[in-house]
Amino acid sequence: MIVRPPLPVPESWSLGDLERLRIILRGGSVIDWRRLHFQNREEVDHYLRLCLFDPDDPFDRARLQRILDEAVDYLRTSFRYRVAEEVARPRELQDLFLLASGVREPQRLRRIACIALKVMHVVHHVEARGLLHRARVSEDELAQLVTARVDHAIGQLRRAGMPILAAAGSVKTRHSLITKLLAKKETLAAQIYDRVRYRVVTAHRDDVLPVLVRLCDVLVPFNFVVPGQTQNTLFSFRRLVRDTPSLRKLAPELQAGLQLEEHDRREGNAPPANEFSGDNYQVLNFVVDLPVRLPERAVDSADGRIAFCMVELQLVDADTARANDSGINAHPRYKKRQLRRVLRRLSRGLVVPKRNKPCPPPP
Repeated sequence: MIVRPPLPVPESWSLGDLERLRIILRGGSVIDWRRLHFQNREEVDHYLRLCLFDPDDPFDRARLQRILDEAVDYLRTSFRYRVAEEVARPRELQDLFLLASGVREPQRLRRIACIALKVMHVVHHVEARGLLHRARVSEDELAQLVTARVDHAIGQLRRAGMPILAAAGSVKTRHSLITKLLAKKETLAAQIYDRVRYRVVTAHRDDVLPVLVRLCDVLVPFNFVVPGQTQNTLFSFRRLVRDTPSLRKLAPELQAGLQLEEHDRREGNAPPANEFSGDNYQVLNFVVDLPVRLPERAVDSADGRIAFCMVELQLVDADTARANDSGINAHPRYKKRQLRRVLRRLSRGLVVPKRNKPCPPPP
């Protein structure tokens, strides 16, 4: 467990904390990163366990090496990269993460180590998706596995005294899924990101980001935040850094300048607001592809054990939560607006217009 103060306020955040928060607040992707921020083997082991790999388990170590082997083969075959043996076959897999963080010699291998880890990230995802198609596990059972993992993490934070007033999870009903898909502008094959949802309410607005930092410690591997799916109307990253002296000192070391979020808005890269929400609805809402470990009975002995289930996490403070639950923002009104859109789409071109009444004859 990473040692933290009771409430990890911004003054105690590291550069790695700040980068992780940024990727969540803007819905970014680790594929755009240029380095990692691990300082020692213990931090790498903690991260691997967060991804549900046990660094002490020979099966998991062999699995990680196979993922690295495929990543290296891809780089050598597709781009003719000269992948050094220290990267392709490290003495320990943790060394690869430390090379990519620039804390392990030789420094010249930082970039290629980082590139290899990016490809490993994708290879692991592809393998896990394939595993899920083969696994003998239902959608409901998968939702129960991920719900249990989130419940356990929230329980950890509460026992540690974090200022969480309420935390509730839910799984969309079949009718809600149908409504969601019909309301989307994409095809029926569109991805549902919020079948499993969790809402965490903190005591005050200033508690939201410290709670999120701790969630990253116990639940959310930063690289599995789903790009482009963040709705953030609570915090400006630029203002947060500018107004916090300790964070302002870290700004020159960020992987991209503080103008990045403004560039997103100018280029239209920022996710659009939910069209069914009220105009003054505020929330920090993001999606994570959360790793879950499948039971052994559900997979073949040669397969991996780790699959993914998307979870939508909402964080909000108590005052904002009350405002979101009243007036035009209230959930029944949200559903009414959504259903009205669905009804219009379903009936378009199929409803016979009413005939105009004939004008009465002139007197």
